[in-house]
Amino acid sequence: MALLKYEQIAEDLRTRIAGGEFGPGDLLPSGRDLAEQWSVSRATVVKAYDVLRSDGLVVARQGAGFTVVETPVARPAGGRRAGSSRVAGGAPYQRLGVPDWTVPPAHIADALELGPGDEALRRARLVLLEDGSPHSLVTAWFPPSIAKVAPRLFAKGPISEGTTHYVRRETGRFPVEGVDVTKVRLATGEEARLLGVERPAAVAVVVHLAYDEDRRPLVCEEGVLPSDVFEETETYPMG
Repeated sequence: MALLKYEQIAEDLRTRIAGGEFGPGDLLPSGRDLAEQWSVSRATVVKAYDVLRSDGLVVARQGAGFTVVETPVARPAGGRRAGSSRVAGGAPYQRLGVPDWTVPPAHIADALELGPGDEALRRARLVLLEDGSPHSLVTAWFPPSIAKVAPRLFAKGPISEGTTHYVRRETGRFPVEGVDVTKVRLATGEEARLLGVERPAAVAVVVHLAYDEDRRPLVCEEGVLPSDVFEETETYPMG
């Protein structure tokens, strides 16, 4: 399906940011300049910037226009429903270690449809609360079919355009279905250390699995949250 004009503008800006033309804090082209360049109305450019703002890629500066975000945000695992913005529930985070190839736990390997001993790419982050204390430990696992053709997943730093957009650009694959499973267990020693809780400590574990249109797994994320920060609210019709 062909992209609408505002989507084309947003994707062009996303690619230019990803390519390093605009770095964190840099001012992006004005609405007037983009409207002239693309032969569109200012309203179309505003829609393009709204897409990037919802993705957490740009911020509006009073009297200055739009700039690339200086502090990327990340979301806890799960809740990636269609129409939800990347900044919804997003928070500053700390990248843990360097992305690496390793054999995932059995339940992750099963979710990614990997065989015994098969490795996956692991990327871990610690999502933070407003006061800088830990909110959740999130580990993302990418199968070889994704990781081997998306080299920036191996970088320690953030992917400014977001991993979903980056993976789609590199592979042509994107999520159309998500499955979230939440369970409760005791924290491991390493989880307790990173989350700053004393053992024994109960944690909620959210496993998020994203599938493409052929129902092939794209990524499996496991989020571990201390019991005192886990809360799930759902509103639904009755009667």
